[in-house]
Amino acid sequence: MAPLSWFRTGGTAEVLFTPADVDDLAAFLAGCPAGVPLLVVGLGSNLLVRDGGVAGVVIRLGRAFTRITVEQDGRIRAGAGAPDVKVARAAAEAGIDGLTFLRGIPGTIGGALRMNGGAYGGETADVLVEARALDRQGRMRVLSRADMGFTYRHCGAPEDLIFVEALFRGRPGEPAAILAAMSAITEARGATQPVNTRTGGSTFKNPPETVSALKAWQLVDEAGCRGLRVGDAQVSELHCNFLVNHGRASAADIETLGEEVRQRVRERSGVELEWEIRRVGVSLEDDPFATFTEWKSADDNEAFRTL
Repeated sequence: MAPLSWFRTGGTAEVLFTPADVDDLAAFLAGCPAGVPLLVVGLGSNLLVRDGGVAGVVIRLGRAFTRITVEQDGRIRAGAGAPDVKVARAAAEAGIDGLTFLRGIPGTIGGALRMNGGAYGGETADVLVEARALDRQGRMRVLSRADMGFTYRHCGAPEDLIFVEALFRGRPGEPAAILAAMSAITEARGATQPVNTRTGGSTFKNPPETVSALKAWQLVDEAGCRGLRVGDAQVSELHCNFLVNHGRASAADIETLGEEVRQRVRERSGVELEWEIRRVGVSLEDDPFATFTEWKSADDNEAFRTL
């Protein structure tokens, strides 16, 4: 899984499946035994895969899920595998304002839906009209914005839904002005964040204002964690809500560093930081495929081989 994660760490997936299209994914889900664990990945920008591997099936949404279509009335439709930055650019070129914030999110539309991704004053909940998703039986479901149950960096839709497409609505704008705003975001990210490094983006969620007036990076900085290292894993000196793999860090090194940061922040300020990066799989000390083998009855195993 290391090549599928921006951290470039992680153990082996039991099975990797890249569906040819939505129908292929639906057929797979319809025939997949209910007990098989599923993990959906996009660009792997907000993902830490533990060193022991991932049990079950990793579903990677590839090129077939990257289509972007501009529609009428300031609407734009995007596949769940489309990079956020490409959706922002397509909207800008079509004179659709309001989606500029996507330029600041290094992920895909599927991840933005699942985490209510946001940056630079905007978030997915602000512009979503509806999302399309397949359930565990391969049936298509259409969810309105209200159905998504959005809160800060969270989506309340059932975890077993696999998002395949989103419809957004912006507002009229001048392409040149929108593109200029996107360029400003690009410059700001380059100046303040460790872009072009092995990182997973923002590590911790900002705490609610009722808990702390400080943002996550400020709490980490106050706790003296800027530059803190565990092996080749380091708290970025440029932006200390980013963890960086300098080359040979294991997933365990990165997670250990993150937990050390959480402990120091807790001791310094009393704030319990929550991980924003999604951590999946098991450590090397655990049996990486124990959960996978639990469901393997003879019938299920035969059904899975048929898939």
